[in-house]
Amino acid sequence: MTPSREITRLIEIMAALRDPASGCPWDLEQDFSTIAPYTVEEAYEVADAIERDDMVDLREELGDLLLQVVYHAQLAAEAGSFDFGDVVDGVTRKMIRRHPQVFGDAEARSAGSAQVHWERIKAEERAEKAALRQANGSPTNDAGTDTGARHLDGVSTAFPALTLALKVQKQAAEIGFDWDSAGPIIAKIDEELAELAEAVAARDADASEAELGDLLFSVVNLARFHRIDPEVALRRCVLKFRDRFGFIETELAASGRSLQAASLEEMEALWIAAKTRPSGTAG
Repeated sequence: MTPSREITRLIEIMAALRDPASGCPWDLEQDFSTIAPYTVEEAYEVADAIERDDMVDLREELGDLLLQVVYHAQLAAEAGSFDFGDVVDGVTRKMIRRHPQVFGDAEARSAGSAQVHWERIKAEERAEKAALRQANGSPTNDAGTDTGARHLDGVSTAFPALTLALKVQKQAAEIGFDWDSAGPIIAKIDEELAELAEAVAARDADASEAELGDLLFSVVNLARFHRIDPEVALRRCVLKFRDRFGFIETELAASGRSLQAASLEEMEALWIAAKTRPSGTAG
């Protein structure tokens, strides 16, 4: 089998990998649940390549992510649920339906009718999805229905926690459940921090976890108020920490010492040095 620019070749490769008689033993052992973590990982690696503005890596990571889509579609085809063509058909229908101002008639292209169209489109999609779930025997959402009766039911719980908190808060804010200034949010953060301190002092593990969750949720609220994506902010903080910690390790190694042999005071001094490096200096 030879490489190709056509998606059909990738589908053929995946089918061959899953062939019961001649396929790859590892691939034959996989199912939706075992592949799902790789799917999430590949999506993050795409985001990482974009953040680093690395087009070589981005091309490769997009291919790896596309492979995940093909993989899940192959598993579904084997189960008789749907195939890759159904996936493409579904998303093309959705894009055409959701953009009547681009693909619709003259009336649909009217900017003034955009909101009316959007509400109708969402209702149609919910009804179609509910019908599909019923036909396939698939589970309904947390509310036990696909009618979208509860305001927050439309927010998928599949997102990382910080992103999920942000999306839930935005959805709640749409109907006015929101602070009108940053002051009360900061006060709430102070309140949650104090409650966390009390729970920790009482050595109550369950309460400590709950209070930490409340604190993080409040911090996300502050981030949202200032139009900061908390997932992006935390990620950049972690990368900055990794860079500065790497500087400490490099400086210690240059003097013939290891991290394990260094005292906390030495590492703190190097940490300060890492923070005061000229911008752009490698660490």
